[in-house]
Amino acid sequence: MSDANNLPENNAPAEMPPVAPPSIIRISSRTAITLLLFTLAFTALMATIYFATKDDIDASARAEKMKLIDEVLPKTFYDNDLLADNIALPPIPALGLADDSAVFRARKEGKPVALVIEAAAPDGYSGRIGLLLAVDADGRLIAMRVTDHKETPGLGDYIDPRKDKNKASPWIGQFNNKRLDEVPLDQWKVKKDGGIFDARAGATISARAVTNAGGRAMAWIAPRREQLFALPVNAKFEE
Repeated sequence: MSDANNLPENNAPAEMPPVAPPSIIRISSRTAITLLLFTLAFTALMATIYFATKDDIDASARAEKMKLIDEVLPKTFYDNDLLADNIALPPIPALGLADDSAVFRARKEGKPVALVIEAAAPDGYSGRIGLLLAVDADGRLIAMRVTDHKETPGLGDYIDPRKDKNKASPWIGQFNNKRLDEVPLDQWKVKKDGGIFDARAGATISARAVTNAGGRAMAWIAPRREQLFALPVNAKFEE
């Protein structure tokens, strides 16, 4: 007998894997191509919509930002493009900010007028209270406003002048025109804590948080005003 007839079973030729019928291959290929074309078309459509609406979205965001700024800094104070004249801030714990933010710089006839800067009180009754301050070139607090909060409606939300029932003399207006050299930091407290600022009965926590945060922000800004004004546009401030 030949050697070929005596090969052991484990040396038998390996079986070939089954080959998919041509019809299945064609269907799979068509499906893959269809999905690819659909993905490309959808991506192109989304890109078209984005670029078509980008200007409107940017204009809306700019208008919302200016609406907030107008509450603390009247347009008559400056003549530059306030939103364009900005610098970036890293997270600043003294301002209560855990994320990057921006400082907007108001000028009139090229001279520094005011800084518009964000801050936050992390310890409101219901959590974080966002703030916006306008501080003039001499360190005077022109105005401060609450930008966002979750304080109790009808109780602690009087910190926001839009919610304050006293429209003639809103609570937050008492901070206007205050300076650190006239009101030292240890006096930036509600009267209940030994400071000079009023709080309304039954809702002291909200007022305390805003008052303390305002004082900390003023203390941080005071020694840095000149540096903040002097940095090039779009520069990032560093301690």
